[in-house]
Amino acid sequence: MSSFDFDSFANRLRKMDKHLRKWARKKNITCYRVYDADLPSFPLAVDRYEAYLHVAEYKKDHGMDEDSYRLWRAGTRRALSEALEVPNANIYYKERKPQKGREQYEKLSEQQSEIIVQENGLQFIVNLADYLDTGLFLDHRPTREAVRAQAEGKRVLNLFAYTGSFTVYAAAGGATATTTMDLSNTYLDWAKRNLEQNGLMGSQHEYVRADVKAWLQQPVAQMYDLIVLDPPTFSNSKAMYDILDTQRDHPELINGCLKRLSPEGLLYFSTNFRKFKLEPEKLHASRIKDITGATIPKDFRNPKIHYCWLLQH
Repeated sequence: MSSFDFDSFANRLRKMDKHLRKWARKKNITCYRVYDADLPSFPLAVDRYEAYLHVAEYKKDHGMDEDSYRLWRAGTRRALSEALEVPNANIYYKERKPQKGREQYEKLSEQQSEIIVQENGLQFIVNLADYLDTGLFLDHRPTREAVRAQAEGKRVLNLFAYTGSFTVYAAAGGATATTTMDLSNTYLDWAKRNLEQNGLMGSQHEYVRADVKAWLQQPVAQMYDLIVLDPPTFSNSKAMYDILDTQRDHPELINGCLKRLSPEGLLYFSTNFRKFKLEPEKLHASRIKDITGATIPKDFRNPKIHYCWLLQH
């Protein structure tokens, strides 16, 4: 990162934005990834949200002294603003470091910079300033579409639900009932607001604050036709009964879901842990299909942004 080739960076931003903007307009998508560390000397993820940019800098040893780094960062922000024609006030810039526990969900500020974005005919509330993430994981757009396509007449369980985007898609697809589960009341309230934003409220939609790992260890009380299981890589929240480690715990989590899955039901399991290894021999499923390739959207060029499997009895 010693030489700052801002022209190459700006050219790459312009090229990708022009290419993706047409595609996004056709798909009625107003939030998408423009750039993802395409050039080694600019290790950023740049997402467009309507008239705003959400920029996350991947923290790594850049070898610059403090003055050089300050110059690089100022030049980077200027290139982003000019190339993508977004005023500096509309650029939210964050640092993405390896997260421990629920750090990624902790508040960074109290600006409450909420806007409404469009995705495949649905609307979502995103917060561009107050957390590391915005409330909508853009890389799971195709997975959400798959859930909507399969949800009609189904009872849907959304675990580690975050802001409920999978629930919104399931409800829009005609699910007869949904259960949205997360440990955070903040995110469950956000999920309710997302459903309300799309006119999808009703008593058939249930919100449960629970430690998913502990809940799955309880006796089975209800069966579901479609389950979404997308756990954080690691969590040690004070409200949890036990530490969650997705690599270690995924067989227990998946098997707990399979116990609650109806005979013809579908279970989506995904993780964004780059070093994840599925252990199929420990799973009580007869059909396990790796659908990762089909769930990576056009605007994400890193094939390891997440892994995803479809499991059945």
